[in-house]
Amino acid sequence: MIRIFNHYINANVILQMIFDFAFVLLAMVGFGAFYLQSPTLVSTTATHSLSLATWTFVVGSATGIYQASPTRSPQQSVTRALVAGLLMLPLAYGIFGLIPQHIANSAAMAYAAMGTVAAVIAHRSLGGRFGKLAAMQSRILVLGTGPVARQVSESLLASDPHARIVGFFPSPNEREPSVPESQILATTASLAAAAEQAGVDEVIVALSERRSGSMSLRDLLECKISGIRVSDLSTHFEKRLGQIRLDYVNAGWLIFGDGFNQGFLRTAIKRVFDVICAALLLVLTLPLMLVTMVAIAVESRGPIFYRQERVGLNGKTFNVIKFRSMRSDAEQDGNPRWALASDDRVTRVGRLIRRVRIDELPQLYNVLKGEMSMVGPRPERPFFVDSLTRDIPYYAVRHSVKPGVTGWAQVRYEYGATVEDAKQKLQYDLYYVKNHTLFLDMLIMFETVSVVLTGKGAR
Repeated sequence: MIRIFNHYINANVILQMIFDFAFVLLAMVGFGAFYLQSPTLVSTTATHSLSLATWTFVVGSATGIYQASPTRSPQQSVTRALVAGLLMLPLAYGIFGLIPQHIANSAAMAYAAMGTVAAVIAHRSLGGRFGKLAAMQSRILVLGTGPVARQVSESLLASDPHARIVGFFPSPNEREPSVPESQILATTASLAAAAEQAGVDEVIVALSERRSGSMSLRDLLECKISGIRVSDLSTHFEKRLGQIRLDYVNAGWLIFGDGFNQGFLRTAIKRVFDVICAALLLVLTLPLMLVTMVAIAVESRGPIFYRQERVGLNGKTFNVIKFRSMRSDAEQDGNPRWALASDDRVTRVGRLIRRVRIDELPQLYNVLKGEMSMVGPRPERPFFVDSLTRDIPYYAVRHSVKPGVTGWAQVRYEYGATVEDAKQKLQYDLYYVKNHTLFLDMLIMFETVSVVLTGKGAR
């Protein structure tokens, strides 16, 4: 994992992006040199090739073909490939269609661009599912054999296709193993010697308890000195899953660790980013919003917009604005409740605009007013906030930044309708509050496009 502007990204994903960018650029420049056979025209082609490579990177990131997910089904991979192809193939033809038509073989260049883009999309979406180079794998040794070690193993298998667990090193304080005994290493050698012999890149400390004698600090220090990374549980889940796990974090780790930077410069940059994005999106989506307003008015009586009190920065309340997607009498009994799957209060138009997140667009007005940000934790109602703050530790931390139209929890976890869901989403919100930068905000915006295209987690 590589940390870029406080956010952890799999090194292999970075390499894939760089390779695809270079492949598209060099392939098209090569085609231009072969077909056009003119230094002036080849120079012009290089500009178009750079544009194509950039758009391939942008669309590929937005549609999620670079996201490492071993659990993704073949159907999901095909869907992402189709969406990326529908966006990129016409774009590739259009970019090289700008070459003057009187130039010989200009049409061939356009078709070559489409073929190059199709090859990249097919390889990343489909070909990447078959086999992994051993040189690209990260070899990991887990210290521990109990339930925590099993949880670490499961998280690695679910999140990182390039991670390989070479074994589990037992601790004397753990009695009943929860991992396959065939993967437990013999204790004839020390931890440091076992790690060196197995050629591991990282040791993850995954002990159910850390009483005296449960682990050798000397061995762990020796591992680190020899170039082997040593990670505790909180750091492991932060790097691999983008979460601050509530069951393994403590106040000391949050206080004395890095992150949680809320300086003036970061706040100013975020505000400029919010205003520019919100204004641009309002202009681009205005026709869609007008059609939505008409559809809501035609289907059912009641207001077109829905205003509701939510908790924002530092616990201050504000009225969020959304398109009405439920019946006007959805909460006529006065009792707040979460939306459920197949909620009968949702109208037909409401079900559609919820699926593609059109109901969220009026919140851009809240962003321009400064009540919300483009990216941040989801704003909740005071009734739920009061309850969740009592039941979930560190829940109030999410109110140290402005709530967002989209957010890290929204793109990583489906819509939540229970206290347990709120706990899971808080783990992502804590990661965002701890590590948020303009770079992470832009990544979340890209992933939001993928979520909208696939309808993931809609209610």
